Amino acid sequence: PRVAILREQGVNGQVEMAAAFHRAGFTPVDVHMSDLFSGARQLDGFRGLVACGGCSYGDVLGAGEGWAKSILLNEALRAQFSGFFQREDTFTLGVCNGCQMVSTLRELIPGADHWPRFVRNRSEQFEARLSLVRVEETPSVLLAGMAGSHLPIAVAHGEGRAEFVGTDAERACLASGTVALRFVENDLSAAGRYPANPNGSPEGITGLTTRDGRVTIMMPHPERVYRTLQNSWAPPEWGEDGGWLRLFRNARRWLG
Repeated sequence: PRVAILREQGVNGQVEMAAAFHRAGFTPVDVHMSDLFSGARQLDGFRGLVACGGCSYGDVLGAGEGWAKSILLNEALRAQFSGFFQREDTFTLGVCNGCQMVSTLRELIPGADHWPRFVRNRSEQFEARLSLVRVEETPSVLLAGMAGSHLPIAVAHGEGRAEFVGTDAERACLASGTVALRFVENDLSAAGRYPANPNGSPEGITGLTTRDGRVTIMMPHPERVYRTLQNSWAPPEWGEDGGWLRLFRNARRWLG
């Protein structure tokens, strides 16, 4: 199946993302936003859409939100993305700046009305390291069968803090059963403090999905640790494939 590896000015994670999906059995296609603006590419030819991360617009001043506004404020692109999200035979993944971007498109995405914004880290600086996350039980088709896993994952972001409009909105999100990933401490409790929680998100929230599970967003980078040798340490019995390759294989399995 063809998956659109979507990027914008400054994005640098598209090659790693394409490699992960290729290993899972996809045909990844490089799609720049300029291709969509010009009409050179159309989303209706894809089963998957992946908004990649890595410093879009220099990773400053709501970079992912600016990326999303280029879609929301363009009538043709708005209709094209809305149509893709409405199709029940598609999946979407947003990572890092792509997470910030897709979350800003929530008005176009069925079952995403409870999502937060992603804003500047509480540390007021770019954070890059391996962090530990827990996969939660959700409808996410990409995280199927992974609930309860505690896995190291790469983080590299300056604007990764989940921000809700108020306490009621945060409670509604937590009650929705769609919080997909949390940063955790060494004792596996939800991380509320720095540095285990690198951005200050409440309840360690760093990934969400829609109510039907077809759209998943996350601030960390699973595509940077899908091979065992990309981890700082791994049990010898893991072999070549790291735990995060399961996410990409889940996408392939879901398509049938």
